[in-house]
Amino acid sequence: MTNEELNIAFQAAFEKACNTKIELPPDVMLHFYAYYKQATHTEGFYTPSGDSELRNAFKLNALFQVKNLTPDEAKLKYIELVNKYITDY
Repeated sequence: MTNEELNIAFQAAFEKACNTKIELPPDVMLHFYAYYKQATHTEGFYTPSGDSELRNAFKLNALFQVKNLTPDEAKLKYIELVNKYITDY
């Protein structure tokens, strides 16, 4: 898959994930979050923000688990998650 094909597939997977009505378990949502941030945030390490310290801690843990993935690897993992869990689009 070329870089352009990967970006197109990633964007399509993101749109599919954004438009789904399927309610996914929190642990799966954290995987989506971490892969997306790793794929799109290219300037240093991303620190989650929000009102809930506990939720931010879970997000941070998820980010640590994917920190060694390249952005392209994270895009592929994100696409795999969408294909596995989101079937209503």
